[in-house]
Amino acid sequence: MIDWSPLILTFQLAVVTTLILFVISIPLANWLADTKSKLKPIIETLVSMPLVLPPTVLGFYLLVVFSPSNSFGQWLDENLGLSLIFSFEGLVLASVIYSLPFMVHPIQSGLSNLPKTIKEASYVLGKSKLETLLKVSLPNIKSSLLTGIVLAFAHTIGEFGVVLMIGGNIPGETRVASIAIYDEVESLNYAGANTYSLILFAITFFILLMVYLINGGYLKRFDS
Repeated sequence: MIDWSPLILTFQLAVVTTLILFVISIPLANWLADTKSKLKPIIETLVSMPLVLPPTVLGFYLLVVFSPSNSFGQWLDENLGLSLIFSFEGLVLASVIYSLPFMVHPIQSGLSNLPKTIKEASYVLGKSKLETLLKVSLPNIKSSLLTGIVLAFAHTIGEFGVVLMIGGNIPGETRVASIAIYDEVESLNYAGANTYSLILFAITFFILLMVYLINGGYLKRFDS
Protein backbone atom coordinates (compact mmCIF):
# COMPACT_ATOMS: atom_id res chain seq x y z
CA MET A 1 0.00 0.00 0.00
CA ILE A 2 1.35 3.40 -0.99
CA ASP A 3 2.37 5.91 1.68
CA TRP A 4 0.73 9.16 0.63
CA SER A 5 2.57 11.37 3.12
CA PRO A 6 5.56 12.13 0.80
CA LEU A 7 3.18 13.21 -1.97
CA ILE A 8 1.08 15.34 0.39
CA LEU A 9 4.21 16.95 1.81
CA THR A 10 5.54 17.58 -1.71
CA PHE A 11 2.43 19.47 -2.78
CA GLN A 12 2.28 21.38 0.50
CA LEU A 13 5.87 22.46 -0.12
CA ALA A 14 5.11 23.38 -3.74
CA VAL A 15 2.06 25.47 -2.79
CA VAL A 16 3.81 27.37 0.01
CA THR A 17 6.92 27.93 -2.08
CA THR A 18 4.93 29.17 -5.08
CA LEU A 19 2.91 31.62 -2.96
CA ILE A 20 6.05 33.07 -1.39
CA LEU A 21 7.79 33.30 -4.76
CA PHE A 22 4.82 35.05 -6.32
CA VAL A 23 4.86 37.73 -3.63
CA ILE A 24 8.60 38.42 -3.75
CA SER A 25 9.11 37.93 -7.49
CA ILE A 26 6.70 40.62 -8.69
CA PRO A 27 8.56 43.59 -7.13
CA LEU A 28 11.93 42.02 -7.98
CA ALA A 29 10.97 41.35 -11.60
CA ASN A 30 9.46 44.82 -11.90
CA TRP A 31 12.68 46.39 -10.63
CA LEU A 32 14.80 44.31 -13.00
CA ALA A 33 12.56 45.22 -15.93
CA ASP A 34 12.73 48.98 -15.25
CA THR A 35 16.05 49.68 -13.57
CA LYS A 36 19.16 51.06 -15.21
CA SER A 37 21.23 50.46 -12.10
CA LYS A 38 24.77 49.14 -12.46
CA LEU A 39 23.79 46.48 -9.94
CA LYS A 40 21.29 44.92 -12.35
CA PRO A 41 23.72 42.40 -13.93
CA ILE A 42 24.84 41.26 -10.47
CA ILE A 43 21.27 40.80 -9.21
CA GLU A 44 20.27 39.00 -12.41
CA THR A 45 23.26 36.71 -12.05
CA LEU A 46 22.39 35.87 -8.45
CA VAL A 47 18.76 35.21 -9.39
CA SER A 48 19.78 32.97 -12.31
CA MET A 49 22.49 30.96 -10.56
CA PRO A 50 20.15 28.14 -9.44
CA LEU A 51 19.59 27.37 -13.14
CA VAL A 52 23.20 26.23 -13.53
CA LEU A 53 24.42 25.64 -9.99
CA PRO A 54 24.34 22.01 -8.81
CA PRO A 55 21.55 21.75 -6.21
CA THR A 56 23.89 19.97 -3.80
CA VAL A 57 26.14 23.05 -3.78
CA LEU A 58 23.26 25.30 -2.79
CA GLY A 59 22.02 22.74 -0.27
CA PHE A 60 25.48 22.38 1.26
CA TYR A 61 25.94 26.11 1.85
CA LEU A 62 22.44 26.45 3.28
CA LEU A 63 23.26 23.54 5.57
CA VAL A 64 26.46 25.26 6.70
CA VAL A 65 24.89 28.70 7.20
CA PHE A 66 21.83 27.55 9.14
CA SER A 67 23.46 24.77 11.12
CA PRO A 68 23.20 25.23 14.92
CA SER A 69 26.98 24.83 15.04
CA ASN A 70 27.29 28.01 12.96
CA SER A 71 27.02 31.36 14.75
CA PHE A 72 24.16 32.58 12.54
CA GLY A 73 22.22 29.34 12.85
CA GLN A 74 22.81 29.37 16.59
CA TRP A 75 21.55 32.97 16.80
CA LEU A 76 18.37 32.06 14.91
CA ASP A 77 17.74 29.15 17.23
CA GLU A 78 18.43 31.00 20.49
CA ASN A 79 16.77 34.33 19.67
CA LEU A 80 13.98 33.43 17.28
CA GLY A 81 13.49 29.77 18.08
CA LEU A 82 13.94 29.06 14.39
CA SER A 83 15.67 25.85 13.36
CA LEU A 84 15.87 25.52 9.59
CA ILE A 85 17.94 22.36 9.37
CA PHE A 86 15.95 19.14 8.90
CA SER A 87 12.62 20.97 9.06
CA PHE A 88 9.77 21.87 6.71
CA GLU A 89 10.66 25.56 7.10
CA GLY A 90 14.16 24.75 5.86
CA LEU A 91 12.70 22.98 2.84
CA VAL A 92 10.61 26.07 2.06
CA LEU A 93 13.64 28.38 2.28
CA ALA A 94 15.74 26.13 0.05
CA SER A 95 12.91 25.75 -2.45
CA VAL A 96 12.28 29.50 -2.64
CA ILE A 97 15.93 30.15 -3.44
CA TYR A 98 16.25 27.23 -5.87
CA SER A 99 13.02 27.97 -7.79
CA LEU A 100 13.38 31.77 -7.78
CA PRO A 101 14.47 32.17 -11.44
CA PHE A 102 11.53 30.09 -12.65
CA MET A 103 9.16 32.71 -11.26
CA VAL A 104 11.19 35.88 -11.79
CA HIS A 105 12.25 35.36 -15.41
CA PRO A 106 8.80 34.95 -17.02
CA ILE A 107 7.41 37.94 -15.09
CA GLN A 108 10.43 40.08 -15.91
CA SER A 109 10.16 39.13 -19.57
CA GLY A 110 6.46 39.98 -19.64
CA LEU A 111 6.99 43.36 -17.99
CA SER A 112 9.95 44.18 -20.23
CA ASN A 113 7.89 43.50 -23.36
CA LEU A 114 5.01 45.75 -22.34
CA PRO A 115 4.82 48.93 -24.46
CA LYS A 116 6.07 51.87 -22.42
CA THR A 117 3.09 53.91 -23.57
CA ILE A 118 0.81 51.80 -21.38
CA LYS A 119 2.57 52.81 -18.19
CA GLU A 120 3.08 56.38 -19.36
CA ALA A 121 -0.65 56.73 -19.96
CA SER A 122 -1.32 55.45 -16.46
CA TYR A 123 1.07 57.99 -14.95
CA VAL A 124 -0.59 60.79 -16.96
CA LEU A 125 -3.92 59.75 -15.43
CA GLY A 126 -2.41 60.25 -11.98
CA LYS A 127 -1.80 56.63 -11.04
CA SER A 128 1.13 55.84 -8.77
CA LYS A 129 3.83 53.33 -9.68
CA LEU A 130 2.25 50.73 -7.38
CA GLU A 131 -1.23 51.26 -8.82
CA THR A 132 0.19 51.09 -12.33
CA LEU A 133 1.95 47.82 -11.54
CA LEU A 134 -1.06 46.19 -9.90
CA LYS A 135 -3.87 47.55 -12.06
CA VAL A 136 -2.22 48.06 -15.43
CA SER A 137 1.01 46.09 -15.91
CA LEU A 138 0.15 42.79 -14.22
CA PRO A 139 -3.30 42.39 -15.85
CA ASN A 140 -1.55 42.73 -19.22
CA ILE A 141 0.93 39.92 -18.58
CA LYS A 142 -1.42 37.21 -17.32
CA SER A 143 0.21 34.53 -19.47
CA SER A 144 3.65 35.40 -18.04
CA LEU A 145 2.28 35.24 -14.50
CA LEU A 146 0.70 31.86 -15.20
CA THR A 147 3.92 30.56 -16.74
CA GLY A 148 5.94 31.67 -13.71
CA ILE A 149 3.49 30.12 -11.26
CA VAL A 150 3.38 26.78 -13.07
CA LEU A 151 7.13 26.55 -13.66
CA ALA A 152 7.92 27.37 -10.03
CA PHE A 153 5.32 24.88 -8.79
CA ALA A 154 6.47 22.09 -11.11
CA HIS A 155 10.14 22.74 -10.40
CA THR A 156 9.56 22.55 -6.65
CA ILE A 157 7.79 19.21 -7.06
CA GLY A 158 10.85 17.80 -8.81
CA GLU A 159 13.50 19.02 -6.36
CA PHE A 160 15.83 16.41 -4.91
CA GLY A 161 19.41 17.39 -4.11
CA VAL A 162 18.77 20.69 -2.35
CA VAL A 163 15.90 19.37 -0.21
CA LEU A 164 17.84 16.25 0.70
CA MET A 165 20.84 18.30 1.84
CA ILE A 166 18.95 20.72 4.07
CA GLY A 167 15.95 18.58 5.01
CA GLY A 168 17.31 15.09 5.21
CA ASN A 169 14.87 12.20 5.03
CA ILE A 170 12.49 12.47 7.99
CA PRO A 171 9.14 10.72 7.36
CA GLY A 172 6.21 13.11 7.70
CA GLU A 173 8.48 16.17 7.97
CA THR A 174 11.01 16.36 5.15
CA ARG A 175 10.59 13.15 3.15
CA VAL A 176 9.18 14.49 -0.10
CA ALA A 177 8.19 12.37 -3.11
CA SER A 178 11.52 12.63 -4.94
CA ILE A 179 13.33 11.33 -1.87
CA ALA A 180 10.72 8.59 -1.42
CA ILE A 181 11.39 7.46 -5.00
CA TYR A 182 15.12 7.31 -4.28
CA ASP A 183 14.47 5.29 -1.12
CA GLU A 184 12.29 2.81 -2.96
CA VAL A 185 14.94 2.30 -5.64
CA GLU A 186 17.63 1.87 -2.97
CA SER A 187 15.53 -0.83 -1.31
CA LEU A 188 14.88 -2.44 -4.74
CA ASN A 189 11.15 -1.75 -4.43
CA TYR A 190 10.71 -0.75 -8.05
CA ALA A 191 6.94 -1.10 -7.90
CA GLY A 192 6.76 1.55 -5.16
CA ALA A 193 9.18 3.82 -7.04
CA ASN A 194 7.11 3.38 -10.18
CA THR A 195 3.91 4.35 -8.37
CA TYR A 196 5.36 7.59 -7.00
CA SER A 197 7.00 8.37 -10.34
CA LEU A 198 3.83 7.80 -12.36
CA ILE A 199 1.81 10.06 -10.06
CA LEU A 200 4.34 12.89 -10.33
CA PHE A 201 4.69 12.38 -14.07
CA ALA A 202 0.94 12.52 -14.63
CA ILE A 203 0.43 15.61 -12.48
CA THR A 204 3.32 17.61 -13.96
CA PHE A 205 2.30 16.60 -17.49
CA PHE A 206 -1.25 17.80 -16.87
CA ILE A 207 -0.08 21.09 -15.33
CA LEU A 208 2.25 21.88 -18.23
CA LEU A 209 -0.36 20.85 -20.79
CA MET A 210 -2.78 23.36 -19.27
CA VAL A 211 -0.20 26.10 -19.66
CA TYR A 212 0.34 25.23 -23.32
CA LEU A 213 -3.39 25.34 -23.95
CA ILE A 214 -4.09 28.52 -21.98
CA ASN A 215 -1.13 30.39 -23.45
CA GLY A 216 -2.22 29.77 -27.00
CA GLY A 217 -0.55 26.47 -27.72
CA TYR A 218 2.96 27.02 -26.47
CA LEU A 219 4.75 27.62 -23.22
CA LYS A 220 6.47 31.00 -23.24
CA ARG A 221 10.21 30.78 -23.27
CA PHE A 222 12.14 33.10 -21.03
CA ASP A 223 15.67 34.35 -20.86
CA SER A 224 17.96 32.82 -18.30
